[in-house]
Amino acid sequence: MEPSRVLYGLDLLGVAVFAVSGVMTAVRKEMDIFGALVVATVTAIGGGTLRDLLLDQPVFWIEHQVYLWVVFIVTAVTLLILHRKGPALRGLLLADAFGLAVFTISGAQKAAGMGLSFIMVVIMAAMTGTAGGIMRDILCAEIPLVLQKEIYATAAIAGAAVYVLLQWLLASPVLSAGSGLAFVFGLRLLAIQRNINLPRLRFSRTPEQPGERK
Repeated sequence: MEPSRVLYGLDLLGVAVFAVSGVMTAVRKEMDIFGALVVATVTAIGGGTLRDLLLDQPVFWIEHQVYLWVVFIVTAVTLLILHRKGPALRGLLLADAFGLAVFTISGAQKAAGMGLSFIMVVIMAAMTGTAGGIMRDILCAEIPLVLQKEIYATAAIAGAAVYVLLQWLLASPVLSAGSGLAFVFGLRLLAIQRNINLPRLRFSRTPEQPGERK
């Protein structure tokens, strides 16, 4: 399978899954239909848009409007399903984890295809994977997961590194993408199920107040 087809497929899949994540978050916040569509769209295309702008590439959803249609259709279908069953936090976390994995590898593929260095590929991959979720959480008045103690951006960075290393070992594009995606998704799920978090910064002494004697 050609790398361009793999990248295109990953972008479509990432847009669809992150749209589901956006809709579920909007429903939990009791937004109206338009609000759900806005949150779904921003979540779905935010990371890829930032990636393309920074890489000075044509923005993917402007060049190919099919991505917007995917968002609209997925939003409508998800709203119909949630109207019957209601939003579930576990489903939201799974959709977000899979969207993180897909867009991380999509970003890594695009950056690697431009011949960027290892560190830049990893940065672009992590940014592509996390930016949409950050925008979603900000719109929904929540603290973005990437700024909390949860293993989120760390999973994206690790998965992108796996992808690049496999590419250096001359693995096939499908194997590299699949392995990196599985690593991000698996690490994120493990962190959720086992409640594994990064250590918080805690200091034993509080800072001294102005004018306070030592």
